[in-house]
Amino acid sequence: MLHVAPESCLGERFRAHLGDGYLSADLCDDRAMVTMDITDIGYPDASFDVIYCSHVLEHVDDDRRAMRELHRVLRPGGWAIVLVPIIGDRTFEDPRITDPREREAAFGQEDHVRRYGPDVIDRLREPGFTVEVTRASDLVSADTAVTLGLTPASGEIFLCRR
Repeated sequence: MLHVAPESCLGERFRAHLGDGYLSADLCDDRAMVTMDITDIGYPDASFDVIYCSHVLEHVDDDRRAMRELHRVLRPGGWAIVLVPIIGDRTFEDPRITDPREREAAFGQEDHVRRYGPDVIDRLREPGFTVEVTRASDLVSADTAVTLGLTPASGEIFLCRR
């Protein structure tokens, strides 16, 4: 399992259950097991059975490249859980917006580079994923969702299969 930008509440649980089958990765956080740029994942094709990537892609300049990389390193028959904030009716990005205050106004947070809409599904399908959409409330109890950090504000959960 590849866990991108690991949340401590999940990372500890995943590692306890998966042992050596778990790998956490982040570009900047030294608490992750490896340093990794999600747009250039340094692992061979079909390296992972499962990928968990929560609230990362809205920070990545080239999210489409990152999605291609996630697809590439996922084994055939594998699956990925992807979460992004859905804020608008359509995805909006403008690479000319670089000032943190302008990014916060345009994208909702100073380190975001886009505001996703439901059309993120189309972006996820481009590299070849099949995508199912669900919510935490469809999968677990409200208490478990909070424990896992999947609050109602987390929005849709995209199950991407290769």
